[in-house]
Amino acid sequence: MNEEFQDVTQAGYNQLEQEIEDLKASRPEKIRILAAARALGDLSENAEYSAAKRDLRHLESRLRFLTKQLQYSRVFTPRDNDTVEIGKIVKFEYLDDHDTDEYEIVGTPEVDIENGKISIASPIGSALLNHRTGDVITVQAPNASYQIKIISVSIKEN
Repeated sequence: MNEEFQDVTQAGYNQLEQEIEDLKASRPEKIRILAAARALGDLSENAEYSAAKRDLRHLESRLRFLTKQLQYSRVFTPRDNDTVEIGKIVKFEYLDDHDTDEYEIVGTPEVDIENGKISIASPIGSALLNHRTGDVITVQAPNASYQIKIISVSIKEN
């Protein structure tokens, strides 16, 4: 069996661990709610029981998913240089309209666009990977291609 590991930042690994712990901590309450709903009687018309069972099933499913992600995650420590890799902040300029953006490059499980984290699997992330400050890169997006220029690369301060 070919086991492929996903590189993640230390913060991303810690986040997975924390979510797993939070789910494990909420499991007893979900089980208590299910037992209380079951005690109400006729299960065929018991909406509380159905909802509690669904909630517990969702929790168990999410827990299995996160445990697998954690099992196959490997913490990547970025090097102190100007090469784009996981755990670094990249500022770049779109050459067509000269707008700039800044993102942290992260592993796939950590993506959070609203907080400026893009994956190495995204079109921009994969195009930037292993390039340096000053490089001009063509990004192949699903609907078009465009060029960007790397302005700066830095390690995220914890």
